[in-house]
Amino acid sequence: MIGAVPEQTETRRASRYDAVIATLVGLCALCVSAYTAYVQRQQVRAAVWPILEFDSSNAPIHFILANKGVGPAIIRHVIVKVDGQPVRNWKEVLQRILGPGEHLGSESDMSGRVFAASESLTVFTPRDPENNPLNFDKSNPLWVTMNKDRLRVTVEICYCSTLGECWTLRAGGLTPSTTTETRHCPTPSATSFQQ
Repeated sequence: MIGAVPEQTETRRASRYDAVIATLVGLCALCVSAYTAYVQRQQVRAAVWPILEFDSSNAPIHFILANKGVGPAIIRHVIVKVDGQPVRNWKEVLQRILGPGEHLGSESDMSGRVFAASESLTVFTPRDPENNPLNFDKSNPLWVTMNKDRLRVTVEICYCSTLGECWTLRAGGLTPSTTTETRHCPTPSATSFQQ
């Protein structure tokens, strides 16, 4: 019977340790690179994150949409509601608030629009019969009605970043606005706002 040569046993044992250590170093390098890619993705995501806000004002009365984020907002779907009921256009908003009749206003499109970072847009301004904006005037019954009832108007706006991440803004009225992340924006339907 021939005995094992001590040099070969030591060499084999050292080779096994080297292989185990090399494997652990490789796994650590893989984990570090995966984490680095994750952090970079989060940084890119933060660099293009849009934050939409919808608000109204009373001097003159108007409705505003603004992108307060650092990246562009691609608006995919808009629903405007009065008293919780969807309306199809600003004319219908005025009819629900002021009653039947011819009501004037100026508007800007929201749907399908790309809002740059820090961009702000007056999306609707109701006007008096002389086609002037409704400026602050407590003696004007039209201003008083619109000032009180503008809070009945709410919106649901679904928008996406350039990375395809989407959110839905629910704002207007007396409740605080909320923005929730969503997988994708809904397709246009009968409740979609038409401009």
